Amino acid sequence: MLAITCPGQGAQKTGFLSSFLELDTFSAQIDELSTASGIDLRLHGTESDDETIKDTAVAQPLLVASAIACAAELGVSPAVVAGHSVGEIAAAQIAGIFTPADAMAFVKVRADGMAAAAAATPSGMSAVVGGQPEDVLAAIETAGASPANVNGGGQTVAAGSLEALETLAENPPERARVIPLAVAGAFHTEFMAAATADLAAAASALEVSDPSVSILSNADGTAVEAGREYVDRLVKQVTNPVRWDLCQEALLNSGVTGMIELVPGGTLTGIARRAMKGVETFAIKSAADIDGAREFAAAHA
Repeated sequence: MLAITCPGQGAQKTGFLSSFLELDTFSAQIDELSTASGIDLRLHGTESDDETIKDTAVAQPLLVASAIACAAELGVSPAVVAGHSVGEIAAAQIAGIFTPADAMAFVKVRADGMAAAAAATPSGMSAVVGGQPEDVLAAIETAGASPANVNGGGQTVAAGSLEALETLAENPPERARVIPLAVAGAFHTEFMAAATADLAAAASALEVSDPSVSILSNADGTAVEAGREYVDRLVKQVTNPVRWDLCQEALLNSGVTGMIELVPGGTLTGIARRAMKGVETFAIKSAADIDGAREFAAAHA
């Protein structure tokens, strides 16, 4: 049983699309998605430096477009799809909820709104790696931060004011490390509240379809059967924690045997190797991985 997953913000790397753009169909789709988003995705996926593609307004459309084009190039039918944070928008397109153009229009509103919210009040995120889950959550709360991403596999991402994150770093949970992340703001917390009104308006203006394959929600790991409900959840998720741990539990409980992570792969498969014992993983990192991913998919179909 095959799952396809889409990574979230922070997975992007300088030049990660270079090899893929040598594929004619992938290249053509990136150009179409660039037009839909109003962003030069080709430039940002090949030449822009780390600082440029860290910008939320750039990173989110770039990641969603990359996953959409990668899924189309791969051309396999999974039993279930899921995305981490902004990756949920790519997952929604793969599941048939959005058209590619509408996915890009939606993520552009999300990215611009979250970038503006992040600029309004200094905030950030830090990964907490290791420690007992209850100790980690207690330390995050004591520091005045929030658990923005509960990823499982011994990783929780805290978000909040820079002062709160500094306090957490100075008082880490027992047997845990606190690692600052290169993101612009406290995503999936109330720091992002200003981004939700425009996103809700954009959501209501789009025509959506019910998913053609099972799709999991970051809110609670459940499979959502109605496209409109899924899109409503995407709006709410901007200010609520990502429960990737529950998505992984759902994948395990559904009987998934293999998980492909679309470009830029590596983050979610890394977590899965720790949290989803017995499930084989395949991360697509370059165009050279496409044929291997197809073989992997056939083995788990």
